[in-house]
Amino acid sequence: MKTDSFALRHIGPRATDIEHMLKTIGVDSIEQLIYETVPDGIRLKKDLELPVGLSESEYSYHMLQLASKNKLFKSYIGLGYHEAFTPSVIKRNIFENPGWYTAYTPYQAEIAQGRLEALLNFQTMICDLTGMPLANASLLDEATAAAEAMTMLFALRSRTQKKENTHKFFVSEEVLPQTLAVLTTKAKPLGIELVVGNHSEFDFSGEFFGSLLQYPAKHGEVLSYEDFVKKAHASDIKVAVAADILSLVLLTPPGEFDADVVVGTTQRFGIPLGYGGPHAGYFATREEYKRNIPGRIIGVSKDKDGNRALRMALQTREQHIKRDKATSNICTAQVLLAVMAGMYAVYHGPEGLKYIANKVHGSAVTLAGSLEKLGFEQLNKSYFDTLLIKADAAKVKATAESHEVNFLYIDDNHVALSINEATNIDDLNVIVKIFAEVAGKEAEAITELSDVSTINGTKRSSSFLQEKVFNSYHSETEMMRYIRKLERRDLSLNHSMISLGSCTMKLNAATEMLPLSMAQWANIHPFVPVEQAEGYQTVLKELEHQLNVITGFAGTSLQPNSGAQGEYAGLMAIHSYHESRGEGHRNICLIPASAHGTNPASAVLAGMKVVVTKTDDRGNIDVDDLREKAEKHKDNLSALMVTYPSTHGVFESSIKEITQIIHDNGGQVYMDGANMNAQVGLTNPATIGADVCHLNLHKTFAIPHGGGGPGVGPICVAEHLVEFLPSNPVIPTGGSNAIEAISAAPWGSSLVCLISYGYIKMLGADGLKQSTINAILNANYIKSRLETKFDILYTGERGRAAHEMIVDCRPYKKNGIEVVDIAKRLIDYGFHAPTVSFPVAGTLMVEPTESESRQELDRFCDALLSIREEIDTLADDEDNVLKNAPHTLQMLTDDEWKHPYSRQKAAYPLEYIAENKFWPSVRRVDDAFGDRNLMCTCAPIETYIEA
Repeated sequence: MKTDSFALRHIGPRATDIEHMLKTIGVDSIEQLIYETVPDGIRLKKDLELPVGLSESEYSYHMLQLASKNKLFKSYIGLGYHEAFTPSVIKRNIFENPGWYTAYTPYQAEIAQGRLEALLNFQTMICDLTGMPLANASLLDEATAAAEAMTMLFALRSRTQKKENTHKFFVSEEVLPQTLAVLTTKAKPLGIELVVGNHSEFDFSGEFFGSLLQYPAKHGEVLSYEDFVKKAHASDIKVAVAADILSLVLLTPPGEFDADVVVGTTQRFGIPLGYGGPHAGYFATREEYKRNIPGRIIGVSKDKDGNRALRMALQTREQHIKRDKATSNICTAQVLLAVMAGMYAVYHGPEGLKYIANKVHGSAVTLAGSLEKLGFEQLNKSYFDTLLIKADAAKVKATAESHEVNFLYIDDNHVALSINEATNIDDLNVIVKIFAEVAGKEAEAITELSDVSTINGTKRSSSFLQEKVFNSYHSETEMMRYIRKLERRDLSLNHSMISLGSCTMKLNAATEMLPLSMAQWANIHPFVPVEQAEGYQTVLKELEHQLNVITGFAGTSLQPNSGAQGEYAGLMAIHSYHESRGEGHRNICLIPASAHGTNPASAVLAGMKVVVTKTDDRGNIDVDDLREKAEKHKDNLSALMVTYPSTHGVFESSIKEITQIIHDNGGQVYMDGANMNAQVGLTNPATIGADVCHLNLHKTFAIPHGGGGPGVGPICVAEHLVEFLPSNPVIPTGGSNAIEAISAAPWGSSLVCLISYGYIKMLGADGLKQSTINAILNANYIKSRLETKFDILYTGERGRAAHEMIVDCRPYKKNGIEVVDIAKRLIDYGFHAPTVSFPVAGTLMVEPTESESRQELDRFCDALLSIREEIDTLADDEDNVLKNAPHTLQMLTDDEWKHPYSRQKAAYPLEYIAENKFWPSVRRVDDAFGDRNLMCTCAPIETYIEA
């Protein structure tokens, strides 16, 4: 065995298994299988022009070498990003723990109670600190959360405002620059007019529907907004506030001065800077807006036995159900980072957070006094952590950089600096020394922190985080055990295969993950001068090149920090291209009926009108219907959004004809990259005729799903679209005619891009191709085993699946069994259910990925085939082993057992289960009860009982 081959470790099937698998499938060779699966007309004629893969040890050394090129300056730049300490107990037991980072989005609540509790803690923390009654379970970053607030308030306009086309949104000039840039991007296609100005001079005219304030302001001033909010509400103008989460420990919460929405980032609650992300944005609002709030909400419900159980609430309001009626296309949260931020609050508790916030504020006050003694004028009257200094910026910059320190240089005469949790007295003395050198004076050493506060009329008086969970786990021993208790309630990839179609839950290799814990990668502020991030720049540029080669395109932007953001960015690039040619009127987007729910939502948010095209009986795009609609709308056709292989898991042989029809009628082709795991090294988007695609790095390219995020959704584009790739207002990126920012950071979630870089670097050209081939092999092996007892809905022209397949469960309705019953019964067999009822209701969509072994595939197939036998032998319509699934340990150990099947049948239907039994912590969750009695915080148990 070649022990230094990463591909050998990543890919599941052994050479000795493949012959058996091919025989089961009914082909003589891998080559025959691929020939029968991928149309020959779109096959690549040569291998990817990428280097040979590195071994794991070579890659680890390579990343050490690159890390040394990143300069770890002390950064006091602020602008929404601050160095923070990740408590070691959280770093080791969550951030570095596959039990947490390999979990999937908690759609199957019974096997996700740990994550759901952690997210409920996060929501409670946000509600308490913001003073708002309702929060979601995180968004992508502060800038995109602010944009979501704007679009929600736009949707919430009164009937009169809609009738009068009230479309102006006021943005305070104190808002962070990256937030303003993202707002600008999102406003344009929706017809929202941004008006940027001084909030104290705002005239509150009837032309406005909403407003956004920054708290504290971008350069640190703490302003009182109480009068502004009162006047705005008197004019039917709703108010959103972007608030620094740590400052809210000391400042009056926006909810207490009647804000309608509060947004921000939780990065400074123990999350690494990571050169921009990933970080969990937050979004809190009024309870009456619960059906309009974007993203996911975790709510309290009960299980079949009446026990408290958590689940994702109000899912009918989400984009994947609303489709083109959606007001948001948000698909990915930042669950792993939200879990960490919530645990930061659990570990420190209210008193710990007060200590940290007071230390930060005391450091800022102390530093201000020292700088004033040196003759510098500090301009902020009231501030939390940021000082605004009048000084020769060029001179300060040169001196600061010689001491390996970064400040924010606003203009020639103003410098801002933001104190953070990691700032100690030695750091303060270095800052004082820098300014002393600039002033040509001797510095007086700081020896202790001031206890004077500059926060006066805006000081917080209300309590927060009084719930038991925030006051119980302050020793490392107790915290470690609490984290482990929650982990045991979740089924993750470290337990068994997660075969979710369209989601690609593959191995997240440890060697790919390890660099994320290194300070040289984790502690870089996104707005440092690029020469200080040479290691990052090398990785990001090479990753862009790698993705260009893989897709066949000319340019890549890594900025979109989710798949839905990538869809949106790609469509905006297409719109900008049409606009540059004097064809900005092109606004029709053709979308097949089988498309992902984010596709129509993204198109609408990009200002396009969705026209749905039919699919035929085989699940393929109806080419005649597509041609008819393309020709009908040829004067206004903007784009086609197509998933390839199809959403049904098939390589459609007509794809080149389809893309040509769109081009012949003046449109561009956007390819959804959700199924790229079946393309890499065999074909690519450029070859099939696409113009732009997004890639889910958290699927094909091995970034972990993290329980529902982080995600990264870069876009790759053909030559004619490169000039429109998105930029950033602080660190310029993108094309020569760039669209405004898509997310807050210049390169999006840079830290986790290291994972995909490593995945490609270690697999190399041949390993990438072999991964794709094995994904197709594994899928067809499962198909061949299951089709003896289940109907497989769609296949290619030669009867093959691509990398996933749809298993039809609708015939079992005659037995009283729904697809959800099969999904819940799989839990008893130790498996997470495949994708339920997408893209076809009443079905399971199965995707095994390349990293699962034949043994695990067999266990999964054995489980489904056993369930199929159970369906045929049901003894009772309601009290049966499927309807009662999943079975908990409490249920199995009760004194009474009144069911017509045995306890053994319930818990151990196959022999392998006894080796590694997973026990769900609750029985089937009652979703309807939770929606009728919506509770989204850690409410006392009495409140729950009263509901």
